[in-house]
Amino acid sequence: MQLFQEAGLSEDILKAIGEMGFVEPTPIQGKIIPEILNNENDLVALAQTGTGKTGAFGLPVIQMIEADNRDVQVLVMCPTRELCLQIAKDLNAFAKYIEQINIVPVYGGSDIKTQIRALRRGPQIVIGTPGRLIDLIDRGVLKLNNLRRLILDEADEMLNMGFKDDLEKIISQTPEGRQMLLFSATMPKTIASISKRYMNNPIEIKVGTKNAGADNVEHHYYMVHASDRYNALKRIVDMNPLVYGIVFCRTRQETKDVADKLLADGYNADSLHGDLSQAQRDLVMHRFRGGHLQLLVATDVAARGIDVNNLTHVINYNLPDDFEVYIHRSGRTGRAGKSGICISIIHTRETRRIAELERVAKKTFIRKMVPTGDEITERQLLHFVEKVENIEYDEETINKYMPAISEKFAAMDRDELIKRFVAMAFSRFVEYYKDAPDINVTKSNSRERSSSRGGHSRGDYARLFINAGKTDKINTGDIIGMINKKLRGVEVKVGKIEILGNFSFFEVDKEYETDVVKALNKMSFSGRRLVVEPASPKTGGGRRGSGGRQKRRRFN
Repeated sequence: MQLFQEAGLSEDILKAIGEMGFVEPTPIQGKIIPEILNNENDLVALAQTGTGKTGAFGLPVIQMIEADNRDVQVLVMCPTRELCLQIAKDLNAFAKYIEQINIVPVYGGSDIKTQIRALRRGPQIVIGTPGRLIDLIDRGVLKLNNLRRLILDEADEMLNMGFKDDLEKIISQTPEGRQMLLFSATMPKTIASISKRYMNNPIEIKVGTKNAGADNVEHHYYMVHASDRYNALKRIVDMNPLVYGIVFCRTRQETKDVADKLLADGYNADSLHGDLSQAQRDLVMHRFRGGHLQLLVATDVAARGIDVNNLTHVINYNLPDDFEVYIHRSGRTGRAGKSGICISIIHTRETRRIAELERVAKKTFIRKMVPTGDEITERQLLHFVEKVENIEYDEETINKYMPAISEKFAAMDRDELIKRFVAMAFSRFVEYYKDAPDINVTKSNSRERSSSRGGHSRGDYARLFINAGKTDKINTGDIIGMINKKLRGVEVKVGKIEILGNFSFFEVDKEYETDVVKALNKMSFSGRRLVVEPASPKTGGGRRGSGGRQKRRRFN
């Protein structure tokens, strides 16, 4: 199928999607739209995020709605509020020229009374998150007796978020004769189990190779020492003045820290994490979708359901533990036929993981060098010149002030005037990057910085207290093991460990101090609830020389 006209869609729908700029269906739309229109079989569709799944199920089910029937005919289940709202927005756009179709999104974190009133007006299509759907079913407000189609969008994400019991409860409330359409990026055993238990001989449609990255996304990586990661991020952003992307961090705390640093340094950024209220989250997403934010710093959990088509970059501040998570992250750029770049900032011990990612994603990862201060300054200067060259202005208004302006600048020639404007715009920028060091890891500086405790001075370590010691039979291996267990996949450097009577002290890389404190405070050892908190640096000669034995955690 080459064009939407060949899919059997109605003139009203074709008119609506034509205004949206849709002419050719994506591969998944080309396969699934005619399948849903012409058959009533259950269906399992496997495709990566950003491939047009909403259009694949939304266009045909809208066409098959009986507009004069006020029963709920289609139920769409999705993992997050953001995705719920996005699907509702898309379906309303598809149904622009079809009268009497009522589409209602329901989700947690919003007034349930308003949603109940909307449901009582008789929508034919309901889109919702599992928890809120169950609440509405239990209240007797959402009735599924005459449901014809049940759609599970991003089913694997819903299972990852712990919604398995909720999904099964909702599915059990639907009539036996309904059609079930399941959309997922992956096919874990839990998805296969749901398919086997609740679906009737489903057709399976796959688009693309499992785990393969999108063809129009380039994969770059920069190698720096862990302590230079934030500086590398700033330089990458400065080298791309039109960047519009998501920076993925591992933890909530790291997300907050990176976003706070970017804001303090004057970047147009904000964070998205689990500690935000729903109102705060909505405000951040509204600003990001509207292009008022260039950078959104987020965890994987917080970013679920974000659907923005024109992202230029995805930046991995840390590589994820799971290779499939990397594929999901990279799939957020390069959508709707546009190109994108997925960047990873790695340290010296992660080259093996890059090789593994190349094998899994079936893509070549390009090693890039962190730009120098001179390169960044030149790029920013040319960007400034391009903006000046292309700026639009009201000539009539400007002409009123030209005599006074010309008189003011009469003593300056053209070159002097240009230099002064450039100096005014760039003096602080040039000063910041003046004599900026090369932070790329090379064989020579890798050896130099890895000697003497891996390049970490005493000031680079945080000293922590833990309320377990010799009386609890704790040892150095136990402490390192707990850090390994709770911060899986992160290379946390551990310095000196002192096991004392009823308590102990240990040193960790300052970069991960907060993460270690938070992680170990949730643990128990020998029946004792652990308390871990920052301690004052040890003074005097308690250090075993400048190169006291260092223990490093490995990737698990």
